[in-house]
Amino acid sequence: QVRLVESGGGLVQPGGSLRLSCVASGIMFRSYGMGWHRQAPGKQRELVAQITSSGLTNYADSVKGRFTISRDNAKDTVYLQMNSLKPEDTAVYYCHDLIKNFWGQGTQVTVSS
Repeated sequence: QVRLVESGGGLVQPGGSLRLSCVASGIMFRSYGMGWHRQAPGKQRELVAQITSSGLTNYADSVKGRFTISRDNAKDTVYLQMNSLKPEDTAVYYCHDLIKNFWGQGTQVTVSS
């Protein structure tokens, strides 16, 4: 059974930082590309960042230079370091794999003063 469990969301002030984690089970994690999407209220889900099994990364233009995706294959975990957060980053953040398209339950990120 595949499970992706996100954590690390919360309330943060503009300009602050958060690190999201997503722990995977039930898949050969090191062989899977992984990604983060987000969905804000009333908006479509959008890609935030992706990382291939070999560590190549891709980012949405809106987060380039502020967010960093990384992975730790020993821990079956993918991370999203988010710096210089803006109110428009407020959304539910989901992790997923790039092969079988399994998704986690999401974690809420709220950027507000």
